[in-house]
Amino acid sequence: MRTFTRTALIFLLAGLGYLSAGEKLTVPYSRFTLPNGLTVIVHEDHTVPRVSVNIWYHVGSGSEKVGRTGFAHLFEHILFEGSGHVPEGKFDQWLEAAGANNNGSTTNDRTNYYEDLPSNALELALFLESDRMGYLLDAMSPEKVDGQRDVVKNEKRQRVDNQPYGRAWEILAKNIYPAEHPYSWSVIGSMEDLSAASYQDVVDFFNSYYTPSNAALVVAGDVKTEEVRKLTEKWFSDVPGRAPAPPVDPVPAVLQEEKSIVLEDKVQLPRLYMTWLSPARFQPGDAEFDLLTTILTEGKNSRLYKRLVYELQIAQSVVAYNDSKKLSGEFYIIATARAGHNLSELKDVIQQELDKLKQEPPTERELQRALNQYEADFYRKLERAGGFNGKANQLNTYYYYTGNPDYFNEDLARYQAVSPGDLSAIASTYLKDDARVILSIVPVGKTELAAAKGGAK
Repeated sequence: MRTFTRTALIFLLAGLGYLSAGEKLTVPYSRFTLPNGLTVIVHEDHTVPRVSVNIWYHVGSGSEKVGRTGFAHLFEHILFEGSGHVPEGKFDQWLEAAGANNNGSTTNDRTNYYEDLPSNALELALFLESDRMGYLLDAMSPEKVDGQRDVVKNEKRQRVDNQPYGRAWEILAKNIYPAEHPYSWSVIGSMEDLSAASYQDVVDFFNSYYTPSNAALVVAGDVKTEEVRKLTEKWFSDVPGRAPAPPVDPVPAVLQEEKSIVLEDKVQLPRLYMTWLSPARFQPGDAEFDLLTTILTEGKNSRLYKRLVYELQIAQSVVAYNDSKKLSGEFYIIATARAGHNLSELKDVIQQELDKLKQEPPTERELQRALNQYEADFYRKLERAGGFNGKANQLNTYYYYTGNPDYFNEDLARYQAVSPGDLSAIASTYLKDDARVILSIVPVGKTELAAAKGGAK
């Protein structure tokens, strides 16, 4: 079955122009840089008459400083509130009238925005993006900043402070990284920092990071490269270039103990978080951890799901997650106990399975299943240009992390080269018992349900 599926995919991708001789996967692109420093990447895909405009600003919460967190996420909101030639509320209105959809997101490493729209409306998206890059401050005011500051604070209350288990990520970040490390605070920032930020602080942050030379613009879809070049020159050439963005110079991320933390929260069931440091994005070991998440928790036959949820029936759910970023990564195992069970039970079973993995590699069948799932998802993302998971965003991803927008073949090859022994080795190297954070979130007044340090209660 896998041979047939793979062969069919090869023919499909070859027909779309993604495979060349020797079955090497490639997504053709053109790249040029405007005089102000803006990098532009163009990928032609004439399958349907649509185009995706995807811009990455190379600034995220990891670019912030202690005491002034939350700025990158704040700007994700502010950039939708109008600019020098775009009245407030018109950004979305004009795009919707053209049949477009758009969105934005912020991570530790970057902020991105995209517009997916009919290809004959490309110029509208370029105008809007260029205006907020070059003329945002013309429309920004202390009142607008205060308004969006309140929106972000409410978002934090809803998604973090008053959300069951919502404080987990803040607590884990503070404990897995040193206090000065740029990943030690959450992307959304702290209430105190958001309140303390002056209007000038916000203006200075924009001038430092939202510059042409600190951004990359991808245009992917039913377009002609030369036409895109003319239009980007038309709309972005008057955006002034500024000094390079300040570099991020982090302290090393090192964990040499098991930290056990208990949080009482308004929850019905206790939840266990086990967290380790893992390799940075696209670095050796990153692909192994991605495949390991599937072997451990994806599907009813995965190791931890089978033991915790199906056989022992002591957990409601279990998930493994590898969050690799530019400077470092984290590997999580998160399990929610069933009523009547405590987190020490879950932790002991997870520990047994991790020890087994370190001592004996997964079977070829397990690895093949994980690789099949990854490949299916990988090829599925090539089907469309837009959104957060389409080719436009992937070209920007590869450019930011590797310097090569067409890193598709090299990326896939990382996973195809993994052996069962590699998975055992990576688990032994990184998933150490004395280098992790164990967080137990338990119902208020039920601390006895927390995971015991080092073993069962």
